[in-house]
Amino acid sequence: MSYIPKAVILLSGGLDSTTTLGIAKADGFEVYALSFRYGQRHQVELDNATNVAKLMGVAKHIVLDIDLRLFGGSALTSDIEVPKNRSISDMDIGIPVTYVPARNTIFLSFALAWAEVLQAYNIYIGVNALDYSGYPDCRPEFINAYENMANLATKSAVEGLKRIKIHTPLIELTKSQIIKKGLALDIDYSITSSCYDPKANGAPCRACDSCQLREKGFAEAGLVDPLNIKFNNV
Repeated sequence: MSYIPKAVILLSGGLDSTTTLGIAKADGFEVYALSFRYGQRHQVELDNATNVAKLMGVAKHIVLDIDLRLFGGSALTSDIEVPKNRSISDMDIGIPVTYVPARNTIFLSFALAWAEVLQAYNIYIGVNALDYSGYPDCRPEFINAYENMANLATKSAVEGLKRIKIHTPLIELTKSQIIKKGLALDIDYSITSSCYDPKANGAPCRACDSCQLREKGFAEAGLVDPLNIKFNNV
């Protein structure tokens, strides 16, 4: 039996992480998906993450409970209002209140721990530094620094056996390029959710930063978001 390498992927159930999952599978990895119930207001993303993991055939999917609402500090983990109807130029100014302090640092730490147990030396995360909301933990500098730290903190790297690689296949792509890449991998974007403040039935608000960046991506790709068709929002 041939050896199939393992990879851990951070899976939110959104467009980017689902595309990243498709890429990890196309790269030949047996994929282990990790999602978080961290106190976010948009519970629908976890339902979608579970559905994505099942439909895309991951080896195992864990939903981990950590309550970042105890800290607050973000519109996603407290009663701060989610910004709506901001222009794309406004999104380029400063770090928005939807930024969850240290979220990717926390998530990657759990992914690193699981990867070490699995003897998986590859971690995938769908961060993007072009069409995004300006989060500091989505930048290449952060990922490079984290990867260096990971290889100082893990048994296999310290013993010189195997180094950890953090894969960011979307980091230099526009949203439309991400969508086109996902469609080439037969990803069904109607099962994903990107909205920061979805309606009770899971329909996107179409006004938060994430919704607007998603719609911009589909428009630039010459497509209609299938999620809008699903909820009759076209």
